[in-house]
Amino acid sequence: MGEMETAQFHALVVVGLLVLFYGGTFLISTRIGKKEENADGYMTAGNNLGFGVSAASMTATWIWASSMYASATSGYTYGISGPIHYGLWGALMILFIYPFGRRIRAVAPKAHTLAEVLYVRHGRSSQLMLAGSNIVGSLISLMSNFIAGGVLISLLSPFNFTQGVFAVAAGVLLYTLWSGFRASVLTDFVQVVAMLGAVAVIVPFIFFAADFPAAFETGASNLTAEQGNFFSSEAFMQQGAPYIAAVLAYAIGNQTIAQRLFAVKESLIKPTFITATVGYGAMVIGVGMIGVLALYLGFEPSGGDPNNIIPGMAAEYLPPVLLAVFFIMIVGALSSTADSDLAALSSIMMADVYGQNVAGKEKADPKTMLLVGRITMVLATATAVAFASLQLNILDLLVFVGALWGALVFPVLASFYWGKVTGRAFTTSVLAALAVFLPVRFGWVPLDNALGIVVDVLAVVGIGVVLGLMVFGFFGARPARVVGVTAIVVSAPFAIGELHEYATLSGSLVAYSVSTIVCWSMSFRQQKDFDFAVIAQRTGDFDDSPAETAAAAAPADGDEVSVGRSAQDPDADPEPAGTGSK
Repeated sequence: MGEMETAQFHALVVVGLLVLFYGGTFLISTRIGKKEENADGYMTAGNNLGFGVSAASMTATWIWASSMYASATSGYTYGISGPIHYGLWGALMILFIYPFGRRIRAVAPKAHTLAEVLYVRHGRSSQLMLAGSNIVGSLISLMSNFIAGGVLISLLSPFNFTQGVFAVAAGVLLYTLWSGFRASVLTDFVQVVAMLGAVAVIVPFIFFAADFPAAFETGASNLTAEQGNFFSSEAFMQQGAPYIAAVLAYAIGNQTIAQRLFAVKESLIKPTFITATVGYGAMVIGVGMIGVLALYLGFEPSGGDPNNIIPGMAAEYLPPVLLAVFFIMIVGALSSTADSDLAALSSIMMADVYGQNVAGKEKADPKTMLLVGRITMVLATATAVAFASLQLNILDLLVFVGALWGALVFPVLASFYWGKVTGRAFTTSVLAALAVFLPVRFGWVPLDNALGIVVDVLAVVGIGVVLGLMVFGFFGARPARVVGVTAIVVSAPFAIGELHEYATLSGSLVAYSVSTIVCWSMSFRQQKDFDFAVIAQRTGDFDDSPAETAAAAAPADGDEVSVGRSAQDPDADPEPAGTGSK
């Protein structure tokens, strides 16, 4: 099937659909708006969200237009196993967040951002390092969602890509600006219900309209041997394995997830994350199968851009009414994550930049914080719109950001469990990991010599770190050590000499391994232990904070708080998730 002319809506129809969707979400946000907005409510909705809203919000935030487009791209590129590798591992990563989330929430029940907690734990440099990585990540996420919106509108209407990007950006900013995070989570509930209904109707319709299952028999010749193999090693090494590592990093380092962790009632963390796991997996794998169908049909995306697979298939096989439903589904998916990115960016600037580094927690003015948050949303939207014009590949962006965050995973988690981790160890380990990750990921140095073997050895250690961390959250330190060491021993004979050929995967794994090795080696001999109870004392509401005392002052950069053996011993099992700090 050659490049085809896509079906288009009339301009007035597209405008009407956008007004219907964004007008409706704006009305919802005005209903919850307050004349005197509360800075803490603007960031975390009072730390008291119920199950329905929090589960829907977590699901909608994880399911974005980019994840749908990227899952379809994976199916189109790697065959039937592509969406499985994308959606299954992404879903399991949501599940892996919750044991760590319960520990984080127990240590810092009233925090607004993870970086805010690191300020108390280590000082300014660690806080700004995590906050800075989240600013970069959220801007890339925002940009990729605007790209998805621009592609959708340009393919299905007379409007061009740039006009589509502006329309989506303005719509998201319109309903998020005034009420911040509360507007994001409430509209997420409506959006995820709409998306679930749309996917349940649209995906089966496209399959049967494209002559399923006969298309899978007649189109088998369009696939390579690897694409036709469900257990394709190429699909696992190029998509599955990098995504396992990348999404674990997303789970730990992403402020949009942390914000919902701090907002939901502490007793509801487990059911919230389990529900989001099931919802995400079902929807993203289902939509990704459209990419597999396109591969069997020999479908050529418009302009050769894989971002155009889903809009192009929808335009080819859906009747006008369902095409309108599809349009709303994608707009809802991208908006649910774009508003989360805006809320995350505003919280970082409010709590981490202004609240602790400019004014100081004792002198921070809640009204000024709200102004800072709203200005941040406007500037972030403008920046993302400007960069969206580059039209970068969404799948590449997601894997790159996830791998970049891999340098932070062990230092961040260790800081919540192990009292010996110092601010200097945190900062040095992250910088060292980035220094190794970037040349490996982008091929700045030749790896066809002894250096390639060194990278392979580090990457094998990274395999053990990733699997060990997954086990650690649920079962504790001893099983994690056993699994980590076993993974290294089993994978070494197969990986050493070969792994450096997969730049995305090896780059991500060396980020994990180097940060872990450096952080551990700089911390295990420390005599002082951090008192985790201090975190709850020094993080909390900005609007209703009591008179400050000298004890509530944050530590200087690199300082540690020593109170004897109050923190967890590195050789002991972690305390059960959800219990109080030691």
